[in-house]
Amino acid sequence: MTRRWRPSLAFVLGGALTGTLALSLAGLVALRYLGPTLGFRAAAIGLGLAITAATAALGWLLLRLLLRPIRALEAYARAQETGGAAPRPAHFGTTETAATATRVMAMAEALRDREATIRAFTDHVTHELKTPVAAIRAATELLEDGGALAPEDARLLAQIDGARRQIEGQLSALRSAAQAREVRHLGQTQLSALLPALGRDFPGLDIETSGETLLLPLAAEGMVIVLAQMLRNAVDHGATQVRLEANQDRAGTTLEVSDDGCGIPKGNESRIFDPFFTTRRETGGTGMGLAVVRNLLTAHRAEITLCSRHPTRFRISFGTPLTD
Repeated sequence: MTRRWRPSLAFVLGGALTGTLALSLAGLVALRYLGPTLGFRAAAIGLGLAITAATAALGWLLLRLLLRPIRALEAYARAQETGGAAPRPAHFGTTETAATATRVMAMAEALRDREATIRAFTDHVTHELKTPVAAIRAATELLEDGGALAPEDARLLAQIDGARRQIEGQLSALRSAAQAREVRHLGQTQLSALLPALGRDFPGLDIETSGETLLLPLAAEGMVIVLAQMLRNAVDHGATQVRLEANQDRAGTTLEVSDDGCGIPKGNESRIFDPFFTTRRETGGTGMGLAVVRNLLTAHRAEITLCSRHPTRFRISFGTPLTD
């Protein structure tokens, strides 16, 4: 941003109002003195044209100082939101719009750098661990193919291979959690449109719904990811029945997900959304399911909270929907 003199917003608005009022008064005075000389009709037409031209000049000044900077900042913010490319605004108008534009651009760039840092860290970790994990896998397969292992050695080899699979699962979950913060699922969907896919993925689960025709401010692809993760958690905890209840009131749109599983152990309520926290590590749990759900919902101005530990009941509260 180049340093130049910029009028204040109060000066611009006050000047525009004062100029408009001065033009009206000047027109009346001029008409009084010019009317007898030129004729009131001719004087009125001439003064009307002059006032119109002066008013147009004031309007152009307001457009330049206010509307153009606001539109440029809006285009920049929209490009940052959708991942497109847009130049930084070159015109800032008043001192207030310049300060606002500076803060908005700084905030947008800080958020972009933060997301880039998360992605770079995730890519770095997964890349660095890929080679040793592949070496462990090759070594275990080679030892298994060699045969003639003592029972103790076979058990140790199975533990090593299990640890290798656990690392691969954690890396995959870490990538999914990072991706959930970046991918946008803009749009709306209904529970009724999601039930066929959920029924195919979870055939042993009885899914009940309420408010299935209510529009949820999240595209179907994103809503399927959220519900699939939550239903998978329910199944892993012994649930056979899940209820999805959509509601809408003055506070906004909510979706409650409850199941009849074994519930959440006491004392774990505050940790269930923490990445890598799981009580099923020995059976392949990664502890990233609810973290992925929370990241995706947060990226779409929604939040998820635990309402009941047993029976398990979550509430998803949707904020103002994002737009394309």
